[in-house]
Amino acid sequence: QVQLVESGGGLVQAGGSLRLSCAASGPISVRYTLGWFRQAPGKEREFVGAIRESTYYADSVKGRFTISRDNSRDNAKNTVYLQMNSLKPEDTALYYCAAGLMPTMATAGYKYWGQGTQVTVSS
Repeated sequence: QVQLVESGGGLVQAGGSLRLSCAASGPISVRYTLGWFRQAPGKEREFVGAIRESTYYADSVKGRFTISRDNSRDNAKNTVYLQMNSLKPEDTALYYCAAGLMPTMATAGYKYWGQGTQVTVSS
């Protein structure tokens, strides 16, 4: 069974940095895309970025956020990171990790989801 567990969220001042982690366990091979989404109160869940062989970013975070991935040899556990720099108050949201087969910005393209980790950026 696939499990995704996010960590690393918190409260940070504008201009600061945070690094989110997502530990993916279960039958997720390197062929899977691991993505990050976020959802602010009253708004729809939106794509932040994803990684498979390449990395993909939303325009709103390009140049500030970086996704990386650490794959275990036996695929028992994969970890994806989201390094967030130059944070802005509008980055405040619940951040979700997701896993799917193809890199896409659409939430429907991801089969597995974590519970989310809160990021709050104060002005």
